[in-house]
Amino acid sequence: MHIILDDTAMAAAGQGNVLASRLIHRAHAEADWFLYAPACALVEADRARPGTAEHLAALPGITVLDLDLPAVLAVAREKAWATAHVQHAAQPTPDRPGGAVVATALPKQWHGRPVRVLDLAP
Repeated sequence: MHIILDDTAMAAAGQGNVLASRLIHRAHAEADWFLYAPACALVEADRARPGTAEHLAALPGITVLDLDLPAVLAVAREKAWATAHVQHAAQPTPDRPGGAVVATALPKQWHGRPVRVLDLAP
């Protein structure tokens, strides 16, 4: 399972959200679970809750997704960098042919966008 954390999921993990903690544990403990933190979303999460970026980047099982050229082009077309980078990261790639699910604590912000959502709201 491939899961992309948006900035709200990252902030929720830092606040002790049980569902976010379970995702992080599974990504560390199970071979077929992959958890990704897009760099732009990591910045937004750290702005909302300072220290989040360092904490998440240090956890085993979480892969930080850099801004490569295709990501830069996707982000450049949108106003909200974090959302654009997460949406881009969730699209199918050679490594993730089925795409990825977006884990979020605010699922309403993803309505109308071409992503599958995993609701982490309490």
